[in-house]
Amino acid sequence: MLEPRWLLLARKYIGVREIKGPRHEQQIVKWWEAIGAPFRDDETAWCGAMVGGVLSEAGLPIVSGGAAARNWLKLPVKLDRPAVGCVVVFWRGTRDGALGHVGFVVGQDRFGNLMVLGGNQGDEVCIKPFSRDRVLGYRWPSTWPLEERFNLPVLASDGRVSTNEA
Repeated sequence: MLEPRWLLLARKYIGVREIKGPRHEQQIVKWWEAIGAPFRDDETAWCGAMVGGVLSEAGLPIVSGGAAARNWLKLPVKLDRPAVGCVVVFWRGTRDGALGHVGFVVGQDRFGNLMVLGGNQGDEVCIKPFSRDRVLGYRWPSTWPLEERFNLPVLASDGRVSTNEA
């Protein structure tokens, strides 16, 4: 199955990571600019900037306030289950709180966790497993996905879910 173009674009950023100290990773700064956020650093939680920067690069619409992960629930095409390439929004801290995390679903692991390509996952762009218990919603950034995209491939994972997206 050919992945959506935004997912192919996102994959080229795997390995982009924060720079410790006063310098800032320029790709992260470019993502902030792409979503119209005022930040110009790589210390502010930047998962929403990565998602918005990639979607913008793919010529797709982004949401207002995309710096806040939970705002990605405003994408208009709501899915009832994950699809390869969908935007997934997670709660962080507490389900009813303001904090969240956002990334792109690329598959699942043998334990049933979602495999997510995202930014600010351990301070870098990478693919990590996430518990489905933290999901707030799935969104599609274009028209409805092809049915085959709901068949998530099984990817290698040790089953240890992400706990560091801040």
